[in-house]
Amino acid sequence: MTMTTDRFPIDLGAYQQIALDPTKPTLTQDEREALKANIQLCRDAIVFFTATGAARGVGGHTGGPYDTVPEVMILDALFRGAPAQFVPIFFDEAGHRVATQYLMSVLRGHMTPEQIMHYRMAGSKLPGHPELGLTPGVEFSSGRLGHMWPYVNGVALANPGKAVFCLGSDGSQQEGNDAEAARLAVSQHLNVKLLIDDNDVTIAGHPSNYLPGFSVARTLEGHGLKVLEGDGEDIDSLYSRIQEAVATPGAIAVINKRPMCPGIEGLEGSTHGHDVIPLKLALQYLESRGHQAAVDYLNNIEKPKNTYTFLGISEKWDSNRNVFGDAVNGVLSQMSEADRKASVKVIDSDLEGSCGLKKIHDAYPEIFIPAGIMERGNLSAAAGFGMEKGKQGIFATFAAFLEMCISEITMARLNYSNLLCHFSHSGIDDMADNTCHFGLNNFFADNGLDDGYDTKLYFPADANQMKACVEKVFFDPGLRFIFSTRSKTPIILDSNGNELFGNNYTFTPGKDEVIREGTAGYVVAFGDALYRALDAVERLKQDGIDVGLINKPTLNVVDEEMMAKIGKAPMVVVVEAFNRRTGLGSRFGSWLLERGYTPKFAYLGTHEEGCGGLWEQYPHQGLDPVGIINKVKQLAA
Repeated sequence: MTMTTDRFPIDLGAYQQIALDPTKPTLTQDEREALKANIQLCRDAIVFFTATGAARGVGGHTGGPYDTVPEVMILDALFRGAPAQFVPIFFDEAGHRVATQYLMSVLRGHMTPEQIMHYRMAGSKLPGHPELGLTPGVEFSSGRLGHMWPYVNGVALANPGKAVFCLGSDGSQQEGNDAEAARLAVSQHLNVKLLIDDNDVTIAGHPSNYLPGFSVARTLEGHGLKVLEGDGEDIDSLYSRIQEAVATPGAIAVINKRPMCPGIEGLEGSTHGHDVIPLKLALQYLESRGHQAAVDYLNNIEKPKNTYTFLGISEKWDSNRNVFGDAVNGVLSQMSEADRKASVKVIDSDLEGSCGLKKIHDAYPEIFIPAGIMERGNLSAAAGFGMEKGKQGIFATFAAFLEMCISEITMARLNYSNLLCHFSHSGIDDMADNTCHFGLNNFFADNGLDDGYDTKLYFPADANQMKACVEKVFFDPGLRFIFSTRSKTPIILDSNGNELFGNNYTFTPGKDEVIREGTAGYVVAFGDALYRALDAVERLKQDGIDVGLINKPTLNVVDEEMMAKIGKAPMVVVVEAFNRRTGLGSRFGSWLLERGYTPKFAYLGTHEEGCGGLWEQYPHQGLDPVGIINKVKQLAA
């Protein structure tokens, strides 16, 4: 990683450190002009430094932090004008609006402007969601929607007499956690002020279309909150409502209507504004604003590349998270329309484009329900549909959010549901969003008792195995959880250079697979760790260490025949991207000991907070081929 020595190309020294008196209901002309200038300056800065993420290929989010700049500017001035009256933290439910936290850290003197030019880069300590203790000036951690307002309620309880602000959104208000938080805030007369950016945009589309009848204002009023709704881009209206909220005791929601990315040509009102601004549009915007130095800097950014050449794989790479949708469609295509409608229901939680479900939505819209950002309820709805024999509920979301659904999974199991779940973005690969979005604790899904309803966890290694897995287990009863990564994975080859899971391959649930034989011991891996482990094994063989490789695509079932084979080997190394504390490695060692096997044993897994970047996550955790090779050599010594 190379850090630039270039100067931040937008003059943040022009930011005006104004102070506002919260007892005054209107702005003076000077205050109004100062706020407008600050808003424009900060919006320009956010477009620029989030666009560095687009230029480097590490992604990010522009629309959310850009939208909420007016609210943040007013809060900053209020905190300065009456510091004893507020908890001076910009709590934010939407962790992807982290650019706000980084910018305010700079403006408060905790970081230099130049530091945020490394947005989401590996090693920059500027991850895709704020992490307390990692980044200077960041005062809280957030990332998963629906988790911050309940936390802020506790902050308000700890600070009686002070107002606590929480930046929210129409998307986060879909989460059940916020409904619970609202009721507690009202019942306990908490001085919590919610500032909601209501742009009618989430990743999957417009809530007004896919959740007709849902109203943020009416919902919050129903919980007992006072609601102040108005135009978020009208600075006088916005200030007046925030000032009224401050002057009025108790829980209040200030709802600010605006289009997504107001003033950005090509993004305003678009669902695409949720993500990082496309480089072309950023250049266009900055050029129109006269920031030529920023344009020049972005044009000169070179995207980091992983030049490592992996052994044992083909040149073909494919996205398993999308192959899941293709594989489901392949099964559905063999059914009559009447059978599909009667026996299959797919329920999405705003991530259809990320989890392969859009493929199903496009092909079979009659069985697809776009259900908003409501993971817990949506998983249960899919499970409930699959309660009856012969029916299958299908649900998908990011693996990080599996932890939010553990209780719902338990109830699905106790109700003997037939549920096929796809959890994409598993592990750490290609995850500049960092720790809160790592899908690490996936074994939590297998939390039933020994005599409980059948639960299977599957993590196919490549596109061929994903297709074979879906086809094999689609009609199986019970709970089936299939995992995939965000990034593409290569096609695995056998020792003769043929596709290992090609046309003649049949997936067998519960069976481990020998990828390479070896006399010195075995590496055990699965999912995207398999091709990295394969490379390590091939290089170790070249170095004279004849280690083998085992694929374990069914994660939570002991293959007794393979366990006996592995257990009699001199050593075993388990490699996974899951949490070292809760993953396969901790279980595998117990399985060996229970059967009286005592090979030299080690396991590698995710054990540190992230570093930003994309492909850099594996080396950061010591899970890349180099890390695997070193561990095998340690055991073999």
